[in-house]
Amino acid sequence: MKKAMLILLVIVAFGAMAVAVDSNYHPTTDVLGAHLVYGRGCVACHSPHNGARGNGIATADATAGDVALWGTDLKPYYSQTFAFGDAGGFPVTTPANSSAGAHDPMVGIMLCLSCHDGNLAVNGMMKGSTVEVIPNAIGGNAPTLLGNDGGTKGDYNNDHPVGPLATVGCGGTYDWDCTIDATGKITAPAGSAFATFQQDYGWVVRTSAIGGKPAVTCMTCHDQHSMNAWKGTIGGVAGVFKTSFFVRGYYNPGDTSSNSAAQFCRSCHGAEANEMHNANLPTT
Repeated sequence: MKKAMLILLVIVAFGAMAVAVDSNYHPTTDVLGAHLVYGRGCVACHSPHNGARGNGIATADATAGDVALWGTDLKPYYSQTFAFGDAGGFPVTTPANSSAGAHDPMVGIMLCLSCHDGNLAVNGMMKGSTVEVIPNAIGGNAPTLLGNDGGTKGDYNNDHPVGPLATVGCGGTYDWDCTIDATGKITAPAGSAFATFQQDYGWVVRTSAIGGKPAVTCMTCHDQHSMNAWKGTIGGVAGVFKTSFFVRGYYNPGDTSSNSAAQFCRSCHGAEANEMHNANLPTT
């Protein structure tokens, strides 16, 4: 009986550890964070009338604001190629216009670049560094402009790959033991390490189907509407979790007792996960 009770207490203790992840987190500032844009709020990105011109921006784009009421000038970003990723091996060519709509993955990338590039055009609202401080011993702020980050202007090699070549795979050297259907949907076979990971952490990223393959875009990892809180399910526990830098998931790198930052990255980079190394550890 005593042995059984001890086992039960251990199970309860691990269960408590699994749910002790700020599932009832209460942010103390507006969740838009930096995207409040010095008090302008939603209209900084979504001008309710006249698109970019409604934000006082002179643009030659005759369709300004036709998609998502976008209030920033997209004209400089039409039909441009950006060499993202390792040695520029993941080039992205943006559409010639935004007519495909905001839910088109390539238009979405272009919308983000219209503020976060700083090379082809400079957005007056951008100051070039994060509001949040990098949580390490050095501290400081990270650049927020991809093409003008203090290094070589126009260098996108040091930015995470996005676009049609930045796909999530299954079964390869760096991948989960998952499967992908013809629509680009990733699934977790029963008994797979990937299925165990989804129990331990969850599946918080959002890939976009491009050419029938699950591709990474800016919004795969980032929720542009919430800088500091993420609502979802982690380790089977539903709630609101602490996050930072607009990351789409439980992401708390400032907590030295937490593995949440590593867990988030493992959502796509499965080979580095605990579960792929025969370790089943709860997210803390």
